Amino acid sequence: MSIEKFSPDQVAAHNTDEDIWMVINGKVYDITPFKDEHPGGEEVLSELAGADATIAFDDVGHSTDAVNMLDDYYKGELEGEFVSGSKPEAKTSGVSNSGGSSAINFLIPIVLVVAAVVYKLYLS
Repeated sequence: MSIEKFSPDQVAAHNTDEDIWMVINGKVYDITPFKDEHPGGEEVLSELAGADATIAFDDVGHSTDAVNMLDDYYKGELEGEFVSGSKPEAKTSGVSNSGGSSAINFLIPIVLVVAAVVYKLYLS
């Protein structure tokens, strides 16, 4: 059995609420049938329709069962890479494909806690 290959442009063409394809770890999935069952809501899937959703998928920390469910929606492999700008960033709702925002999101709470401690110790 031959594995079907899809270009980033082919995946990006499936970017509507009624036709949701996405890439996770280089594999292409048609998530459309799962949209009404997704625990995080249909909107989460729609926002990443036609895009590489690897970072968003990994950041959520899906269960082993959720990862195994991907097999039911597998279409093939991504051939090539998504080029910056090939998918409108506005649809990702702040989810970055660069990975840089993860570090900032991690540091913000730490900075806030340190600021609160400094305030309590020195300014109270």
